[in-house]
Amino acid sequence: MTEDITYADATELVARLRKGEVSAREVVRAHLERIEEVNAHVNAIVTLDAEGATAAAKEADDRLARGEEVGPLHGLPIAFKDTHLTRGMRTTHGSPLFADHVPDVDELLVQRIESAGAIRIGKTNVPEFAAGSHTFNRVFGATRNPYDLTKSAGGSSGGAAAALASGLQPIADGSDMGGSLRNPASFCNVVGLRPTPGRVPSLPVADPWDTMAVAGPMARSVADAALLLSVMAGPDPRCPISLDEPGSVFRTPLERELRGLRVAWAPDLGGRVPVDPEVSAQLASQLRVFEELGCTVTEDCPDLDGADDVFRTLRAQQFALGLGATLEADPGSLKPSLARNIEQGLQLTGADLRRATTAHARIQQAAVEFFARYDVLLAPVSQVVPFDVESEYPALVGGQEQHTYLDWMRSAYYVTVLGAPAVSVPAGFTPGGLPVGLQLVAAPRADLTLLQIAARYEAATRHGLRRPALVPAE
Repeated sequence: MTEDITYADATELVARLRKGEVSAREVVRAHLERIEEVNAHVNAIVTLDAEGATAAAKEADDRLARGEEVGPLHGLPIAFKDTHLTRGMRTTHGSPLFADHVPDVDELLVQRIESAGAIRIGKTNVPEFAAGSHTFNRVFGATRNPYDLTKSAGGSSGGAAAALASGLQPIADGSDMGGSLRNPASFCNVVGLRPTPGRVPSLPVADPWDTMAVAGPMARSVADAALLLSVMAGPDPRCPISLDEPGSVFRTPLERELRGLRVAWAPDLGGRVPVDPEVSAQLASQLRVFEELGCTVTEDCPDLDGADDVFRTLRAQQFALGLGATLEADPGSLKPSLARNIEQGLQLTGADLRRATTAHARIQQAAVEFFARYDVLLAPVSQVVPFDVESEYPALVGGQEQHTYLDWMRSAYYVTVLGAPAVSVPAGFTPGGLPVGLQLVAAPRADLTLLQIAARYEAATRHGLRRPALVPAE
């Protein structure tokens, strides 16, 4: 009964809950039992409120019994990313500075998800201040990959991805600047969507005009990710870049015929990034899926000249804006790699920002022109397979040395610079049993089209149905 619930699709669970075939209390209880059994192995959920979740589930059942209107996420348990503010529940940002921090407000996406009927059960692990694509910190330690507990689950939404793959929750929220929704999804064989900037408004934020960092959904299927996006998305007047389109458009069917689809394939982003042979071989094998679906596949890549400087400069600016005062007040309080990024941001000049902004505008305009020729771009999500959980980052990628914790993430963060929606979908496994994700990218604002294409690929391959063989906790 527990596994029947904990690995059920969110869309299926919602339908069963509304029909009274299963209660919210049963759904929450099953997930709490699963957390008790396996979370000690993966360390995905770091704050848990079993009592509060149980009480909220009873209230949800009572509302349905009284015939009240319930939301599209009615009865679904969710643990929020530990960088997202949750009123009355600890939000640590993975930092000792906030180890006991309990906010008095909910972040906007938390408000929207809970207003849609989801039940908060806790928080998921993150790297310190979400910096880096490997989830470890000095407060809770490292999150482990459910498919191989000696490997990384990715990051910064690594706790969320590991929780999904382990059956600890049916849906998960996350955020993505340089791949934080996509890399952990690739590592954990789940779906992670980086929406078009402005699709999911973020509040509160230090810079409401920022288009680098976005919030988005994670799930075990594309349809479930679309369901969660439908309540996360939608305009908010306090967010100046928010898109006017309502989130409800993502509750439409995702069926789509792909015959005639124009597909671009960029196996190494135009020679710009090294890729491990295991990743390259597995992704190359997936091209035939699109060809068999009637697509035309052409090797091509958008203009990404200068993307590295754009991303690193604008990222450093955002880190300086958000954490500069923290570093200046207590220089030893942050992990060294994060402190260096903040220092770089504090040292930026007007000329640095002009150069990055000019290149960013050129790349985004070129992306619009590229997607006038192609319907979707295929590329690696991550350049490597999941690496040793005890390492901060992989030392080598495709035989090339990696000098910082950002170097190996280029295949994800170059796509960030395009300003386009991108999704990681399960694309199979290496001979050693490690997951590999495929990155699909569509034109800016074409999030629904992207989800439709991803759903058709998912249905044709069914890679996401392979579950990890977790050993129950003693």
